[in-house]
Formats: sequence, C-alpha cells, structure tokens
Amino acid sequence: MAKELIRREPSAVLGRAYRAEVLVRFAHCDPAGIVFYPRYLEMFNNLVEDWCREALDISFRELHSGRGWGLPTVHLDVDFLAPCTIGEVLQASLLVRAVGNSSIRLEILFQGPDGRDRVRGKVVLVLTDVRCSRSVSLPDDLRARITKFLVAEE
Repeated sequence: MAKELIRREPSAVLGRAYRAEVLVRFAHCDPAGIVFYPRYLEMFNNLVEDWCREALDISFRELHSGRGWGLPTVHLDVDFLAPCTIGEVLQASLLVRAVGNSSIRLEILFQGPDGRDRVRGKVVLVLTDVRCSRSVSLPDDLRARITKFLVAEE
C-alpha cells in the first residue's frame, strides 16, 4: 500500500507543530477533478496516525493491538476554504490546542503549493479502552509527549 504522506520534517526544526506533505492522489478526487470532501477526513486521520507513530513514538498497531486502546474522533469541525486537485502536494500542520484527562484537541491545516489555506479542521480525539468502549486517562508518559506539541490558541 502506498504511503499517503510523502515527506516529513522534524517538528523540532519547525517549532511545536507536526508537519508533513500530503500528495493529492487520483483516488482522492471526484469527477470534477477536485478532492471529494470526505477524503480530507481520511487525510486528517492519516496525519494523526503518522504523528502518533513518528512524534509520539506509539504506532496505531501498538495503540490498538498492543494496549487495547483506541483514539477515535469524537468531534470534528472543518472549513473547506479552496479546492485541491490531483498532483498537488499539500503542506499539512498538526497543532495540539488542549490536552484533557483523556482528550486531545487538535487543529489541522492543509495549505496548497501556493501557500493558501485549503482546509482547516478542529478535531477532538479521546483515548478509549476498546474492550469496554470507555474513555481512559492519558498515561503520564504519553501526555508528556503530546504536551510537547501544545500551542496556545491564537
């Protein structure tokens, strides 16, 4: 399976945002030639999955199979600002805006090659025990890694 994110830069170099490039693929586009809006939500989830693996040092495999946890999206607010087309490479940024007992509030931004904002999302994730479908407290070590990406509201 081809990798969605094609290049990443270390967060430490870029500040407290996790950043990556996302290639707009043929499979993302509708017959009008622009990204079909639900595909952005898949791109958001892929970005979160890669952030967990690369920056938080916990893969979704370890999260789900190893620890029996899930990290579902419980709230989503998205603004579609300008269309994206096949072949464009989007600059993706993920910021942590708040960390609760079991929740993580993120802001995700995709910018086009022209630097214009294309899609902006506010996402709330909750750490859950998949066996009983209940939220669980973020472990201290994971909370510490997440907090490194915490950026105050602007």
